[in-house]
Amino acid sequence: MTLIKSISGIRGTIGGKPEDNLTPLDAVKFASAYAMWLKDYSGIDVPTVVIGRDARLSGSMIQALVQNTIIGCGCNVIDLDLSTTPTVEIAVPHFNANGGIILTASHNPKQWNALKLLNSKGEFLDGVEGQKILDIAAADDFEYAQVDDLGTVTRVDNFIDVHVNEVINMPITKVDAIASKKFKVVVDAVNSTGGIAVPALLKKLGVEVIEMYCEPTGHFPHNPEPLKEHLTELCAAVVEHNADFGITVDPDVDRLAFVDEKGEMFGEEYTLVACADYILSEKKGDTVSNLSSSRALRDITQKHGGTYHAAAVGEVNVVTKMKEVNAVIGGEGNGGIIYPESHYGRDALVGIAMFLSLLSGKESTVSELKASYPAYFMAKKKVELTKGMPVDAILQEIQSNYQNENITSIDGVKIDFPENWVHMRKSNTEPIIRIYTEAQSQEVADKLADRFISELKEIAQRHA
Repeated sequence: MTLIKSISGIRGTIGGKPEDNLTPLDAVKFASAYAMWLKDYSGIDVPTVVIGRDARLSGSMIQALVQNTIIGCGCNVIDLDLSTTPTVEIAVPHFNANGGIILTASHNPKQWNALKLLNSKGEFLDGVEGQKILDIAAADDFEYAQVDDLGTVTRVDNFIDVHVNEVINMPITKVDAIASKKFKVVVDAVNSTGGIAVPALLKKLGVEVIEMYCEPTGHFPHNPEPLKEHLTELCAAVVEHNADFGITVDPDVDRLAFVDEKGEMFGEEYTLVACADYILSEKKGDTVSNLSSSRALRDITQKHGGTYHAAAVGEVNVVTKMKEVNAVIGGEGNGGIIYPESHYGRDALVGIAMFLSLLSGKESTVSELKASYPAYFMAKKKVELTKGMPVDAILQEIQSNYQNENITSIDGVKIDFPENWVHMRKSNTEPIIRIYTEAQSQEVADKLADRFISELKEIAQRHA
């Protein structure tokens, strides 16, 4: 069992002992630290916090603990209850709140939960502010409110509907064109809050919806990470219902993946590629993704006359780079779409609207659309090292060995070869170097990854 503390929040498995797992004591401690930080950050004696959760089984328990802790610290709460990560993100500025907490472990299985922390813009905290919260928690530097100064809770039901309407009302959403196509779509929402949000959006856009696992019970029917090996039922259902395509989201609805009409994965990496293709056809500009995302985004961006920029892995890093270069769209290759005209957060609902708008202007099927994009294949592997091994020194040596190649070192080491690339980065929680490669065939991508695994192991042996 695990408890992971980071600048973006606290994540862990439910049950067990404090400090080793996400127990009630850990939830209270971290919520207290966030409240203390928020009072200082906002400069307000009684700040307001928006709180929402996904449907996982521990959600109501964690919500009660966190909300009552925030109240006990003298802060007010706007309670969205069942919600999505992007819904909470847009709710923070909507209500002029001072911060927000999303109770979700994203794509992790049911035994996990987490507190993901937002600032007054509804964006994830940067490293400096996140570290302050970790320091407050480590020092137990809390002060709770007297009885007359306790905070209040305001319940707001159905804010997901507000989110859905905002997506429909975006200028880039081709409402009439989508409705005229009479699309039929199968949706797998893993019995979380995507089962509320995604069908609601599709039905308002005139799409016929076949619902799979759309009851927000928290009983995930399969591993909730939207990867091919977890989506066999969705792939079969698309073919069975003769649907135009399938949609799946993770439990907090910030990752998005599609299945084509043949029951084949469109590919998580190509979610951002397709959405960027559409946005860049409507508005010229630059794009951003993280270093481990597909080169196909660069190709599509250049095709439309824009410039592609790479950021370190992590949503907050992508957002920082997007603001720096004024990108019109960005995201991550895990199916995360960030569209600044809506908000600076990954949003599957925004991505769905873009994808439907793109398809509504074409006569091609989803499989034909995928075939029109540059074909790349990725491998994702890892090297496990002995605890205490000098990971930074190992990566520095591999960088030195390839110093004459095109190297990016803002997040581990990425080597861009003419026809392919490899990205090596250390884990922040375990002695592992993660290796990502991309090439024009799966065989070459796998061989490139295996080659660097061998080289890293040789270097590690010299440092043993």
